[in-house]
Amino acid sequence: MSEGKNSWTYARSGVDIEAGNALVKRIAPMAKATSRVGADTQLGGFGGLFDLKACGYRDPVLVAANDGVGTKLKISIETGIHDTIGIDLVAMSVNDLIVQGAEPLFFLDYFATAKLDLDVAERVIASIARGCQMAGCALIGGETAEMPDMYAAGDYDLAGFAVGAVERDEILPKKTTQPGDVILGLGSSGVHSNGYSLVRRLVKEAGLDWNDDAPFQPGTSVARALLEPTKIYVKPILEVIRKLGGVKAMAHITGGGFIENIPRVLPELCVAEIDLYACAVPPVFKWLATVGGIPAEEMLRTFNCGIGMVLIVEADKAHDIAEMFRHLGESCVTLGWLQDGSGRDANEHGQRAWVDTRGKLDLTWRAPK
Repeated sequence: MSEGKNSWTYARSGVDIEAGNALVKRIAPMAKATSRVGADTQLGGFGGLFDLKACGYRDPVLVAANDGVGTKLKISIETGIHDTIGIDLVAMSVNDLIVQGAEPLFFLDYFATAKLDLDVAERVIASIARGCQMAGCALIGGETAEMPDMYAAGDYDLAGFAVGAVERDEILPKKTTQPGDVILGLGSSGVHSNGYSLVRRLVKEAGLDWNDDAPFQPGTSVARALLEPTKIYVKPILEVIRKLGGVKAMAHITGGGFIENIPRVLPELCVAEIDLYACAVPPVFKWLATVGGIPAEEMLRTFNCGIGMVLIVEADKAHDIAEMFRHLGESCVTLGWLQDGSGRDANEHGQRAWVDTRGKLDLTWRAPK
């Protein structure tokens, strides 16, 4: 077929196959750096391979999770800061695996954009690889898509997929979860990856530029402060489970906060009573609440408010578990305990398990001196 000015190619329509191939070559060493038992992390095949038998499980059950990072991406895109967002992507899935007691084994990513910018894509995927290393899972594959008619110039979107495994008799939550169990909370690293449509609106309402000094974190730009990546809790939690045991259930505190996430792991007719005074609220949440005039109840339903992971543990092991977390560098507080909820009506979501919070979060913003 002859070629001329009216001859069309895939590249002319906006999709550069050669750029995609070049990206694979750039990111291959990053994927290799995440290699672990069971994975060789060789990119380029039609699918990623993982040898579950090599991991030594007796009676494994696979657990899968997928997520994105929401409109937090818009801050990365608008500021050109692409070196942390991939950690968020990994965190949102692997933290969901660990709450079921599962060890993350491998991860796959999906990167979609209008036109592939090799430098941007490389930085994003490098941060995904760092997140995988932090979680102890292998980056065994992914997909890059150029869709010029789907996204605006410079935009991109991310999705992540994680698979883990847990022994059948160690799946969480345990059926032995009961009144008297203690509730522990692990500190968050900031806003994590939920509520950013509201966060971005409040930054605009406050008249701030992304490069301005963050009023809630002096010495750091607004963008950098709000792009602080989601904490990955996998390794310290696995260490606690394997060395001490006593963990009966966990809840990843994402959108919906305490109120919607904790009931998902409670047995029927069980109430989680939480002392909100135990929560040390980071300045960013107090600032958001003050700027937006947001009541405490709405803050608790939208943000983590300083607690990114909740664990329900045996009462006689609670002290040792909390101390071990602190030894591992985690902020750990005792939030409350489980109580018998017999005789109480189902909550507004129709669930027979709910959160009964005591006290109020101190969300009054006071500028640092």
